Amino acid sequence: MSNQDDESTGWVLGIVFSLLVLVIGLVLGIALHKSGSKKALMPATAAAAVAAPLADAAAGPSVKIDNGVVKFYFASGKADVAPGAAEALVEVVKDVAGGKTLAISGFHDSTGSIEVNAELAKQRAMGVRDVLKGLGVADDKMELRKPEQMLGGADDAEARRVDVTLQ
Repeated sequence: MSNQDDESTGWVLGIVFSLLVLVIGLVLGIALHKSGSKKALMPATAAAAVAAPLADAAAGPSVKIDNGVVKFYFASGKADVAPGAAEALVEVVKDVAGGKTLAISGFHDSTGSIEVNAELAKQRAMGVRDVLKGLGVADDKMELRKPEQMLGGADDAEARRVDVTLQ
């Protein structure tokens, strides 16, 4: 009887796991379909994101698209990814599905400890990477680059960012 119970448990777990995969696939499919159906709205969304002033970046996390580069801005001392990150990355994810790869570059300002800032820039880049993973981008399609300190006239809000670029 124990063998029968183990076999039944195996079947039940297999069915539960299959249903879970199906539901996740369905949710992702619906999300991608909806983002594709809003393609006409994307340029307006992108234009609004590009037009967002850097003053907003100083207040909290934000995201904008600038010449095909998706730029994530962060509040000082924080690594919280901006709301709307997934929506801003839709076109980039489509390009990766078409065979391209991504570079994820973290930057930091010159205030405070260089070591602490470099670690924070790394955490920010990994947060953006995690959003991309959640959208289905494989690890081998992304390159995390070493954090860089912004020099030469960049203000602190501009320096606290992560850039996602296609390669």
